[in-house]
Order: sequence, then structure tokens, then C-alpha cells
Amino acid sequence: MEHLSPWVIFFASIFTGNILLTYFLGMCSFLSVSKQLKTAWGLGLAVTFVLTITAAINHVVYFKVLLPLGLEYLRYIVFITVIAAIVQLLELFVERYSEPLYINLGIFLPLITVNCAILGVSLFMVIRKYTFIQSVLFGAGSGIGWLLAIVAMAGIREKLNDKRVPAALHGPGIALIIAGIMAMAFVGFSGIVQIQ
Repeated sequence: MEHLSPWVIFFASIFTGNILLTYFLGMCSFLSVSKQLKTAWGLGLAVTFVLTITAAINHVVYFKVLLPLGLEYLRYIVFITVIAAIVQLLELFVERYSEPLYINLGIFLPLITVNCAILGVSLFMVIRKYTFIQSVLFGAGSGIGWLLAIVAMAGIREKLNDKRVPAALHGPGIALIIAGIMAMAFVGFSGIVQIQ
């Protein structure tokens, strides 16, 4: 994948290879936290930050430490450890400087550690053999794509609070329908460029 421009990977990971709406990674927190725009925005920024930082750190750890030592079979453990450490630091920062956001995010802030989108980005980076710059921009683009999706979902769900939705579709039902329609919209971008 070295022939791909890092900027192509960046924009493709936002639109054509959206980690959430193309690969459906990170759906749990997406559906749960997308009820309010402010909370969705905060979690989206947190996920973007964690994705960018962990992609960079995990790239260095994997290609400079694990691979040369023949320890690549430890990548899952190491990747999850790095993700957990970054999320812990982020949680301490948010608690200290934005207590209302910390309270609104509740359990979903520490659950970023087990968000499969974050581990997925690190694994895609390894499988596709991205360079360091490609990995960082892939992580940032995936985070921005995740942010874009959750903010769009929250905006739509807030607008639907004022509308008449059939009782059987309230909550998760309408959220899944919206997510499906959004995923189909993002498939429309797939003809532009593929990064698989």
C-alpha cells in the first residue's frame, strides 16, 4: 500500500472506507450516545483523538519492536494495552477539564478502550502494511469519519424527537433504520477510491 498517497488514505477513510458505516465497527457506542448532539460531538472528538494517537503508537510498536523481535503474535495484547493507556489519560483529562461532558459520556468514555473501531484501525494498518504517515492519517481519517457519522446520527435523532415516529420504532428501531440509510449513502462514495 506504499503507492497510495497518505492523503488519499485519509479522505478514503472518512468517506469510502468509513470505519463505522462501511465496516460497522464501533456500533455499540454509536447507537447509544447518538441521542444528543453535544454528547455525540464530545465522544466523536474523543474517539478521533484516541484513533489518531493509538494508530501512531501501535505502528511504531508493531513495526519497530514486535516484528523485528518475532513477537507479532502479541499484537492484540499490545494494541489493547496501548489503547487502554491512551483512553485512561483521555478520561483523566476530560474529567478534569470538562466535568459535564465526563458525566454525559458516562460509561462510554472508558468503553472506548474496547471499541472495536479503534482496534480495527490498528489491525487494518498492520494488514495493509501502511507506512507511519499513512497509519497516522488513516487513524485520523477514521476518527473524523466516525465523528461525522455520530454527529449526523445525533442531529437526525434530535430532529426526530419532535416528529411522529411509530411506537414500535422508538429508540433502537429508528436508530438502526437511520444507520442503514446513512450506510447506503456512504456506499455512494465507494466508486471514488478503495483502500482495501
